[in-house]
Amino acid sequence: MGSLLGKITVETPKFQLLKSTTEYEIRKYSPCVVAQVTYDPSQTKGDRDGGFSILASYIGVIGQPQNTKPEKIAMTAPVITSTESETIAMTAPVVTKSESSGQSDQKKLVTMQFVLPSEYTKAEEAPKPTDERVVIKEEGGKTYGVIKFSGVATDAVVEEKVEKLKKSLEKDSYKVIGGYLLARYNPPWTLPPLRTNEIMIPIELVEST
Repeated sequence: MGSLLGKITVETPKFQLLKSTTEYEIRKYSPCVVAQVTYDPSQTKGDRDGGFSILASYIGVIGQPQNTKPEKIAMTAPVITSTESETIAMTAPVVTKSESSGQSDQKKLVTMQFVLPSEYTKAEEAPKPTDERVVIKEEGGKTYGVIKFSGVATDAVVEEKVEKLKKSLEKDSYKVIGGYLLARYNPPWTLPPLRTNEIMIPIELVEST
């Protein structure tokens, strides 16, 4: 019932709140360890979240954990999606980004990440995946400008929120240093008005004078 009504009961990313305005927040996130998989959505029937089952199998959400221990790993939140090709860093269980494959047709690949629970501080501490498509790596901390919204995160809504956040950050002299992340904190069965979503844009902090 909690997830249906939007209650978040799993571990969420650790961050330091540096600034809060009526338009956005500035957050400094801690380093994390992630499990990731890169794939072509056309091989998953066009599903951009097609890597979810692979990573869910690794941590044991779906059946026996697909790692060498085998060890069940707790799920965290949010699910993070990025449409930029730069490396992303975020304490969240799932991160998805689109990147050019370098081919002439500019085919898009998707990289999805689960940020592992904070008990894992080094990549070697995490259980080794039995699926060679799953990669375990460490991500450094980053500072983000963040805007929160509810409802369904459609492409049109996301585009609108991204532009709004970019304008707000640039107005206050923050330098955007990468593409946006879409953070979704709830499962698909959560009632849309009760869902928590965020747009996160990596920035450089303003130097005080």
